[in-house]
Amino acid sequence: MGGNDSKKRSEPSYPVRLGISWATNAIILGILAAVLPNVHVSNARSLLLAAAVFGVLNTILKPLLRLITLPLAIITLGIAWFFVSLFMILLTEVIVPGFTVHGFTTLIEATFIVWIVNIVLDLLPGPWQLAGKRRKS
Repeated sequence: MGGNDSKKRSEPSYPVRLGISWATNAIILGILAAVLPNVHVSNARSLLLAAAVFGVLNTILKPLLRLITLPLAIITLGIAWFFVSLFMILLTEVIVPGFTVHGFTTLIEATFIVWIVNIVLDLLPGPWQLAGKRRKS
């Protein structure tokens, strides 16, 4: 029998996956602003813009930086990649007016929270499983 006889689950379209990713980033950045007193989002527009910028940075720049820092990550047992993630939050702050993170300690805390939230999202079923690396096959 030729071909694939099993029914494939239909994949959501790229715009749907992009929208889910954007909403997930907005929730994560909103959590940062709610939990950390030194993270401020001036309004919903700034939050949505920060979520878009954060998503683009994590999609385009972060993989490139991870590749470049691979030797250092091997030597530091992956700790160098924590600082790559920290840099994504810092760049988001620099690019987006109305999204501010005050202090290096706050950047470290924010990066840790993003990491924890991503682990939780990887474990929980939900629409975020359809976007990016969380998509299950």
